[in-house]
Amino acid sequence: MAPKNKFTREEMVAAALRVVRRKGADALTAKALAEELGTSTQPVFTCFGTMDALKAEVSAAAEALFDEYIQDGLREKIPFLGFGIHYVLFAREESALYRMLLLSPVAGQAGGALRAMSHAKELVSPRLMEFYHISRGDADRYFRDMWLVAHSLASLAVTGVCFEREELEQIMTGFSMSLLRSIKEIPGFADNTYDRDTVFSTMVNG
Repeated sequence: MAPKNKFTREEMVAAALRVVRRKGADALTAKALAEELGTSTQPVFTCFGTMDALKAEVSAAAEALFDEYIQDGLREKIPFLGFGIHYVLFAREESALYRMLLLSPVAGQAGGALRAMSHAKELVSPRLMEFYHISRGDADRYFRDMWLVAHSLASLAVTGVCFEREELEQIMTGFSMSLLRSIKEIPGFADNTYDRDTVFSTMVNG
């Protein structure tokens, strides 16, 4: 009979997260986790079977933490602004986890960002519809474009380019107001069926 594992699954995932936070996702190996736990590699494989299984649970734990940041943002007075601010905070405070979830290659794609965007959209779009009184299609367009702003700022934060909260609010509010006005005042803007040349000419020429 194999010896009983003295570490719980949750303790091992927590230790793996510590390794990722300090050294990055690529540094998470059975040996690195064993050293973090002060044991041999046997308990790692006894508990998870393979490193891929462990990494999947570590990713899920990181995503759960990311969701907590999102939910904290959505509880602010202006939900989507809060979401954007907390998105950037996650990148700033959990840069290694941000890189793992949103900047690492996934299944042959350029990265996990698009999957994360889709996941976040399902959490945020209903709040956008309620708060801004817009349709689901309008909310999805608004979310996509504003997510690109938030993701760009967050990616800068990971590289050490950090804006103060006041600056973040100013940047995001400017984009948000312009986008929301376009959605509400230009018929067909959200689904790209409007006459871009005419609208642009009217804007430029007053």
